[in-house]
Amino acid sequence: MKIESLVRENILKLKPYTSARGDFLTGVLLDANENSFGSVVNDEWHLELNRYPDPFQNSLRNELSSYLNVEKEKLFIGVGSDEIIDLMVRIFCEPKIDNAIILEPTYGMYKVACDVNDVSTIAVMLDESFQPQLDKIYHATTKNTKLIFICSPNNPTANMINPESILDLAENFKGIVIVDEAYAEFCGKPSMINAVEKYSNIVVLRTFSKAWGLAGVRCGYCITSPEIIKLLYKIKLPYNINKLTSQVVINALKKFKQKDKFVKEINWEKEFLIKELKLIPGIKKVFPSDSNFILFECENPTNIYHKLTEKGIIIRDRSNQVKNCLRVSVGTREQNEKFLNELRDLI
Repeated sequence: MKIESLVRENILKLKPYTSARGDFLTGVLLDANENSFGSVVNDEWHLELNRYPDPFQNSLRNELSSYLNVEKEKLFIGVGSDEIIDLMVRIFCEPKIDNAIILEPTYGMYKVACDVNDVSTIAVMLDESFQPQLDKIYHATTKNTKLIFICSPNNPTANMINPESILDLAENFKGIVIVDEAYAEFCGKPSMINAVEKYSNIVVLRTFSKAWGLAGVRCGYCITSPEIIKLLYKIKLPYNINKLTSQVVINALKKFKQKDKFVKEINWEKEFLIKELKLIPGIKKVFPSDSNFILFECENPTNIYHKLTEKGIIIRDRSNQVKNCLRVSVGTREQNEKFLNELRDLI
């Protein structure tokens, strides 16, 4: 597939802003109107915080490339996955003309990013097992459909999307297939990263917010074809990732064994939660989970949600997306037991 044919004409013609640090990172730096005397904060990591960061995040991308065994040229770093979602819409979708397909129920930010950019969305419902209905997706596409968003494992349903369905879309849909793998570390199943080698129109989103425990840092990334990576770097803000974020994530990548330990413990607690939820008579259904959260069905979910909130137990009411359903994130054993005790009392 020729990616360039899908890109908005003004993006192809765009002359990107040339930032000072895009040309030089070392030397006698008198080019960017920085404070050459230093920073007012204690720079414990010796990052030279008075200087702008590398706009291409070369050190971080090198570390991530080594960890993933993926070429650096296929990696883009964003301010969380949300920045990348927004950039993808801006690159490929002409406002008021093009559209994107969203497989509902799913993560709400896909639609928000499209709405912000004045790009219409087409909702195609997942089936009863929360899997894509390919015939309905293909029927819904138009000549102006540029993107399909797929969350796998899906939020809020927690299930992995069938990889064969994703590959079918990559093969037959004449647009970009965005696979959001924010929760992939918890499922223990193969990622779609390897498919990027064959399909230039697949974009795999990942984040450091979940398994890595860095939600407060706001850093995500994507793996895709070099053509799309170049477009992302062409239109992003010059210094989207600051030096502190880059250093924290570099340090985290060197501690991947701790991430693996977190994943193991979270999955252990997830099984405990699922087992206990199934024992509560008022719980109608506990859905399988490939993620670090659980979707469950009960009567009066909104009322239960508010009652739990009054007790200081904060979960998510997802009954507007999946009928009569609540979503709970996996916590520590102490947090999980407190949640279960309060839930038993209410139900």
